[in-house]
Amino acid sequence: MAPFPACLHSAVLVLFSCDLCLVRATRPPAPVNVTVTHLKANSATVSWDVPEGDVIIGYAISQQRQDGQMQRFIREVNTTNRACVLWDLAEDADYIIQVQSISLHGESHASKRVHFRTLKETDRLPSNSSNQGDITVEGLDKQRQLQTGEIVIIVTVLLMWAAVIALFCRQYDIIKDNDSNNNKEKTKPPSEHSTPERPTGGLLRSKKKSLSVNIIEV
Repeated sequence: MAPFPACLHSAVLVLFSCDLCLVRATRPPAPVNVTVTHLKANSATVSWDVPEGDVIIGYAISQQRQDGQMQRFIREVNTTNRACVLWDLAEDADYIIQVQSISLHGESHASKRVHFRTLKETDRLPSNSSNQGDITVEGLDKQRQLQTGEIVIIVTVLLMWAAVIALFCRQYDIIKDNDSNNNKEKTKPPSEHSTPERPTGGLLRSKKKSLSVNIIEV
């Protein structure tokens, strides 16, 4: 069997090296500064930073209990968030998470493994995490406040319309009662005790007759 030519061997090595360079160039940089805040008994917030480089369109989070009983993979695209809330966690349990960035060319390498432990129901939040903001939780709170405000506005408008309708009905009843009373007064018969009209001129005629009689006797 003829030995493999040295020139061909060098060409293969160059092509392989170029392919590795292209693969590395297309992958986005891995997230850094992965931290876990807002620890509770059943939830926690993970946040991270993305180095400058390719345009990031999403993220992927690998969540696993340290005892190996449960593993979860969260993937979200078309977002620029740099934080995510982890729900349905076990109380007083150890977890390990890793975060990956997603770009148009693929996914980055996983970040360094971060370990955290959830709290007990009786435990309070750590003082160092109470002052830090949570983008996702704040967004949910704002959405709930907007929904509550919309409900209050709708109820207020309905009450105002009900008051206007009630006032209109009341005024209509008053006007209707006044019209009925006026009609009754117009159709009321004349009183029986009214003094009948006497024909004029009767007394004068009688007086004239009596005077004529007295004059004839004298």
